Amino acid sequence: MKLGREFLTFAAVGIVGLGVDVCVLYLAAPALGWYAARVLSFLAAASTTWAFNRRFTFAARSSNASIWREYVSYLLTMLGGAVVNYAVYVATLHWVGATIPWAPALGVALGSCAGLALNFMSARHLVFKDKRGS
Repeated sequence: MKLGREFLTFAAVGIVGLGVDVCVLYLAAPALGWYAARVLSFLAAASTTWAFNRRFTFAARSSNASIWREYVSYLLTMLGGAVVNYAVYVATLHWVGATIPWAPALGVALGSCAGLALNFMSARHLVFKDKRGS
């Protein structure tokens, strides 16, 4: 049951991150373009989800790491999912067309879904390890 609850909470936090991701993307794209802005929006979303996952999803898991070490570890472990996420985002922009106003948001959403399981397992087993071994 604990695994299922953590996954559902992680997914709910991901929806918050998706909102941050899309907002930052659309705000930054006029200055940076759709591809570079996506890097910035990912960092904003990952920072947000780290804070929420730390507080809600994995609050019961103790961590001996400093908060900054945990944050950097989280960002680094999310890179696996980020590669999948970004590839789906780029493919969506090419498939739908970057000039369609909703295409970038669709790409972010599809990319987030594609990286969800990998990001969850990475966060659960590499960043927020359960000291009891569950």
